[in-house]
Amino acid sequence: MELDKHLQERFGHGFFRPGQRKIVEILLEGRSALAVFPTGGGKSLCYQLPALLLEGMTLVVSPLIALMKDQVEALQARGVSAERLDSTFSMDEVRSIQGRMESGELKLLYVAPERLANEGFLHRLRRTRISLLAIDEAHCISSWGHNFRPDYLKLGTVARELGVERVLALTATATPEVSSEIRAHFDIREADHVQTGFHRPNLRFAVTPCGVGEREDLLLQRLRPLADSPGATIIYVTLQQTAEALAGRLRSAGFSAKAYHAGLPDDYRSEVQRAFMQGDVPIVVATIAFGMGIDKADVRRIFHYNLPKSLESYIQESGRAGRDGKAASCEILACLEDRIVLENFAYGDTPSPRAVRALVEHLMWQGERFSVSRYDLSVTNDIRPLVIATALTQLELDGVLIPEGAFYAGYRVAAARPMAKMVAGCEAEERRLVERMFAAGKPGRKWITMEIAAMSETLGVAEERIREVLLNLEALGEVVLEPSGLRHGYRLAPDPPKAGVLAERLTRLFAEREAAEIARLDQVIAYCESTACLARHLTAHFGDELGDDCGTCANCLGREGSRRLPRAGERSLDGTDLETIRGVMAEKHPALRQPRQLARFLCGLSSPATTRARLGSHDAFGALQHLRFPQVLEQLETMLV
Repeated sequence: MELDKHLQERFGHGFFRPGQRKIVEILLEGRSALAVFPTGGGKSLCYQLPALLLEGMTLVVSPLIALMKDQVEALQARGVSAERLDSTFSMDEVRSIQGRMESGELKLLYVAPERLANEGFLHRLRRTRISLLAIDEAHCISSWGHNFRPDYLKLGTVARELGVERVLALTATATPEVSSEIRAHFDIREADHVQTGFHRPNLRFAVTPCGVGEREDLLLQRLRPLADSPGATIIYVTLQQTAEALAGRLRSAGFSAKAYHAGLPDDYRSEVQRAFMQGDVPIVVATIAFGMGIDKADVRRIFHYNLPKSLESYIQESGRAGRDGKAASCEILACLEDRIVLENFAYGDTPSPRAVRALVEHLMWQGERFSVSRYDLSVTNDIRPLVIATALTQLELDGVLIPEGAFYAGYRVAAARPMAKMVAGCEAEERRLVERMFAAGKPGRKWITMEIAAMSETLGVAEERIREVLLNLEALGEVVLEPSGLRHGYRLAPDPPKAGVLAERLTRLFAEREAAEIARLDQVIAYCESTACLARHLTAHFGDELGDDCGTCANCLGREGSRRLPRAGERSLDGTDLETIRGVMAEKHPALRQPRQLARFLCGLSSPATTRARLGSHDAFGALQHLRFPQVLEQLETMLV
């Protein structure tokens, strides 16, 4: 009953939702836990309540800035000492929050996983008692998952290094394989895995097969009868240009609709989100950038104008409907032509074997100890940054690279007060070092630029010592630091496998990941073509069994819905396509020398090299996006020999 009292007093809730009490009790008993709850199932309370009852600070890792902002504001409104750190904060704000963290004043701190690569932040965390590490969207840790993020793989190591007392992993989209991988990563007992089921009886699922030309009229038919009905609508699309075009057509048809995607200015996106949350804009046409972490109770309708890329994505996106417990509809306007775009995204992430070999050889030739810039590796090898991070992480997991921490290559330093006062309390050796460091830096009007490697060579002082001095001065409030040039340090393991062996291993890994993405797309098609209960189909995918059919989905109600999707014949390259290819080849762009590079370009998939060469505005960029990537690649491999 004591927990019920805290729940009422701290959060105003009269009862726990399913699974919440058990998770809280596990954590209060000192063990780690995995919570697999459906979207809207109340995962955040599972760490917010223990955070207030445990000594020390709760560190919440989340990739969702919107979630961090909303939750921190709600906690602060209840008088809870909570903060977040993200890229929108000024250096003064960051220092203030970190000071409160070190003093023990903060109870909850929300950060993105990338911040745990920040040496200065880790330096401060080591001086902070962390009673609980809560990891939201924990499925990102799994190579089986739909949103794999290499930075998540480091969280287990970070938790051990920081002496975290317990871990809570949370997700709404874990298959049995993913759950097992999460538990292994954080040493969570199977008995402390709490799963409440994925079925939400108030959601009514439907699939309507259609052709490209029918889809817009079908959407309008669904929306017109609802024009004056309460509640909000989210329409998910794949491409940014589709979001803007469809929102414009809906406005022309008399609907209040806005587009939302990652390519829009931050201020505009914030305004669209605010207007949607307050009910001023009832319809948002969005890519998956919208909705992550947004808790709006009265979303009555979710349409997938384009196919979702996986059932995990679909359960997450459709789960944003009906959070108030009232009936809501989730419908896919299923057009098989969408598969080409989604497939091409999966193929476009896969680097060429030649690029992988060049990356591995570069790493092997660096010597016993070295550091790299992921950005530089991405540009040099024309491999997307996320793929670079994945490759480095895999080499760590294989024991080939031993990580020695992330650090910055340089800093801009501004002294808060004159040198004499700054070093007044220092020991003689440190005082002389500070003076020499400031003398060796490149002075500006306000800032002194310190390139750490060059300064180390000039002064004959280890790089680690220079960084330590700067971080200590910052912690004391004596200087303001602006870091630059993030690098990751490594040590090469003794007797590593040959570069060719490692390159083959990584190439195989990326091919397997590509195949997994295509397989997830096949699962979406199977769902859209299912004639069985749609809710049962979804829950079975996540390892749950519905006792009975839902009785509310389109299939259960007997409405014609799921059937074999209309198939258009696969188009072959024609004379115009071949002419386009020859025209681009004749221009001899260095960024398009390899078949896979050119295939990505023609299918409208950007890469570091094409971005750097500003080829995104080229007339031929995306000229063959209506064709399957393997078709285009096969053709190019016969022409570029």
